[in-house]
Amino acid sequence: MEEMQAVVADYIRSGQKWPASTRQIATWAIRHQRWVARESALVGQCADLLARAMREEYIRDPQGRVIRAKHAARVEKEGEQLTLWADIRTASREHMEVALQQRRQQIVGDCRQLKADTDSFNENQSRGRQPIQMIFDFTLDVAELEVATR
Repeated sequence: MEEMQAVVADYIRSGQKWPASTRQIATWAIRHQRWVARESALVGQCADLLARAMREEYIRDPQGRVIRAKHAARVEKEGEQLTLWADIRTASREHMEVALQQRRQQIVGDCRQLKADTDSFNENQSRGRQPIQMIFDFTLDVAELEVATR
């Protein structure tokens, strides 16, 4: 990860267009040989694309709800951390309990980081302007989305 962060820092220092898309940075990195594809990198890239594809596969359940078809659960097997994927239509209850709890924890982590980012901006960059308000109770948001999709 730090290697890729260094590539981004080099991209910025080189005077390239900033802000930039990851595609722009990747094109620059490959062109300037800051990133060279190794077999392990290609396997990782393929795995990342597969994970993205599985995260974005949705189906309709018998009640008509649009739901995610594939679910990932991080588990430890024989001392090794693995992320195992299963289809909601055939997954065990145990797999789904782990996968759903882990997704909930990701959301909590995202909210914690969003709060830290918001607080930092308000305290360090707002310069006398009204602070950005962030609400972390999603009850009404979820209810509105449920009504909108019926």
